[in-house]
Amino acid sequence: MPAITHHIPDAMIAAYASGNLPHPFALVVASHLSLCKDCRAALGAHQAVGGALLENTDGVDVSAGLKASIMDLLDAPAAPQPVFEPKGIYPGAIMEELKGKPLRWKTLGMGVKQSILSESDAGSARLLYIPAGQAVPDHTHNGLELTLVLQGSFSDETGRFGVGDVEIGDQDLEHTPVADAGDACICLAATDAPLRFNALVPRLLQPFFRI
Repeated sequence: MPAITHHIPDAMIAAYASGNLPHPFALVVASHLSLCKDCRAALGAHQAVGGALLENTDGVDVSAGLKASIMDLLDAPAAPQPVFEPKGIYPGAIMEELKGKPLRWKTLGMGVKQSILSESDAGSARLLYIPAGQAVPDHTHNGLELTLVLQGSFSDETGRFGVGDVEIGDQDLEHTPVADAGDACICLAATDAPLRFNALVPRLLQPFFRI
């Protein structure tokens, strides 16, 4: 795999390590971590700092009843946890999200397809399939968007993004991503607000595509 040149920001890795990242973005970060040794090292550093802080934090007294309940939970046999291995280009975090269900692709037109993995008040996560040479309509963002490349590559006004790379889009980014020649580009994209398309037709279709 070519070298990854577009990484997760350190502050976002710290939020992921502390469990404070909304689920759609956590899914992208977890998937990127499975591909990027540099960001895994950064995660390990944040986890070590968090552990050190806990060790040096003064304890808090709790009631006898609460203490007994916690000890009972610790003594209870642990339920077996499912193991979701990577499958092809899809990291284990995506396979865990699917929980054994097959991907369901929905056509968006011009060969572009999507499969929505999750939707909630926190945002949405979806897989996008973009044929080589095809462009995503020109747009900007009402919130934050993380896009992780799983297959192929795409290019836009900011540069080229290959497998493992993450593009971060916000209200200041207006771009027209185009899938490069070669394999179709498959991406994992997470957003916390709808995109803002510039052309009329994509805006009209947006409610039906939930993007």
